[in-house]
Amino acid sequence: MPPRTFVLALDQGTTSSRAIVFDHDGQAIAAAQQEFEQILPSPGVVEHDPEVIWESQRAVARQALARASLNAADIAAIGITNQRETTILWERATGRPVANAIVWQSRVTVPICDRLKADGLEGIVREKTGLVIDAYFSGTKIKHLLDTLPGLRDKAARGEILFGTVDTWLIWKLSGGRLHVTDTSNASRTMLLNIHTLDWDAELLRMFDIPRSMLPQVRSSSEVYGVTAADAFGSPIPIGGCAGDQQASTLGQACFQPGTAKNTYGTGCFLLLNTGERAVSSNNRLLTTVGWTIGGRTTYCLEGSVFVAGAAVQWLRDGLGIIKTSAEVESLAATVPHSQGVYFVPALVGLGAPHWDSQARGTIVGITRGTTAAHLARATLDAMAYQTRDLTEAMQQDSGLKLAALRVDGGASVNDQLMQFQADILDVPVCRPVVT
Repeated sequence: MPPRTFVLALDQGTTSSRAIVFDHDGQAIAAAQQEFEQILPSPGVVEHDPEVIWESQRAVARQALARASLNAADIAAIGITNQRETTILWERATGRPVANAIVWQSRVTVPICDRLKADGLEGIVREKTGLVIDAYFSGTKIKHLLDTLPGLRDKAARGEILFGTVDTWLIWKLSGGRLHVTDTSNASRTMLLNIHTLDWDAELLRMFDIPRSMLPQVRSSSEVYGVTAADAFGSPIPIGGCAGDQQASTLGQACFQPGTAKNTYGTGCFLLLNTGERAVSSNNRLLTTVGWTIGGRTTYCLEGSVFVAGAAVQWLRDGLGIIKTSAEVESLAATVPHSQGVYFVPALVGLGAPHWDSQARGTIVGITRGTTAAHLARATLDAMAYQTRDLTEAMQQDSGLKLAALRVDGGASVNDQLMQFQADILDVPVCRPVVT
C-alpha cells in the first residue's frame, strides 16, 4: 500500500467553509469553498445554523478531494482551523443542536457582560484567562443559552447537553459523535480556561453557572485525536491537528520566534505577536492568548482583535449595493487617488481592541457633494489599515518590541492598494506569503 502523502485542511470561517488539499511539500493542489447564510435576527446579533456549518464543510472537503483525484486512503491526516468563540450547544444523545450558533461577532450577551463588570469580576477574568469581559467570547454565550432556553439548564446539569466551539462541533460530527475535544488555542477563547494551568477553571465555571460536564476535553494543537467515521469520506482518516483560525495563521506564517507578528485581513482583522512561553499581560487592553501547544510546550501571543474589516466590504456589497462582488472594491477604490477626506469607522457590531466599546456604532464623516461610491470604497479599505495601526501601536507599547515587519494573510491581503497603504502608515515592510 503506498504511503499517505497528502493533508486535508478544513478551514471553517465566519462567512464560508473551505477545504484545501496539500501535498508533502506544502503546495496546495486543490481547494473548494462555499459561502453560507448569515442569520441576523436583530441589530448586533449574528447567528449561524450549526448543521449548515457542518454540511458546507463536509461538502467542500469532498469537492477538494474530488478535484485532486484523491480518496480517503491518500490522506495522511485532517487538520482543522475554525472561526473562534462561536458557540454551539447540542444534545449528547442525538447530536442535534439546541439553537443556532451564536457567532463571535454577536453582541447579544452585552447585558451579561455589563453585570459581570458591575460585580467587579473583570480582574479575576483577566488574571485567569488573559481576556477582557466582552460579548466576543464563548462563556457568556453559553450562559445566555442556558438562561433563556426553557429546561436547558436542567438538561445540562444532567450531562445531556454538550458545548463546543466550531472545531469541537466539526470533530464531533466527523467522528460520528465519538470525540468531544478541543485544543488549547480554541479553549483559551472561551473565558473559561485558565491559560496558566491549561484546564477549565472551577471558579469561572461557578461564576458563569456552567456545568463542567458540558465542556470538551482540552488537548494539544497537534496530535491524533481519533479518526473520522467511515461514512464521512468512505474510509477513516486520522484527525491530527486543530487550532483557532488566528493562531493557525500565526503558526502558518512561521511566527515561531518571540517578537514575530502577523495580521489577518478577513471578516475582521486579527494581529498576533508571539511572546514565547511567557503569557504577557497587556496594559492597553489587548488579549493574552494561547498560540498553540505542541509537544508539551505552549506558546503564548498578544492579540488585537478588530471586529469588522472585510465585513465592511460585504456591507458595501449587500447593504449599500455599490459593488456586486467583494473583489470589485479594489478596482472601484483605485479610480480615486485618496478618500477625499471621507473616513469610515466600521463599528457595525461595536469596537474591539484596544477600545472594547460594545455600544459604538458605525460612522462615516467628511461626506461632501463631491463624495462618490469610489471615495467610500477607498475609505473602507483605509479603515482596515487605520485599525491595524491602532493595534500595532498598542502591542509595541505592551511588549517593548519594535515591529520590524508585518506578515499578512487573509482575503484582503491580495489587495495591493490596501497593503501599500498599510506599509506606508506603519512605516515597515508588509510581507505577503505565496499562499495568502
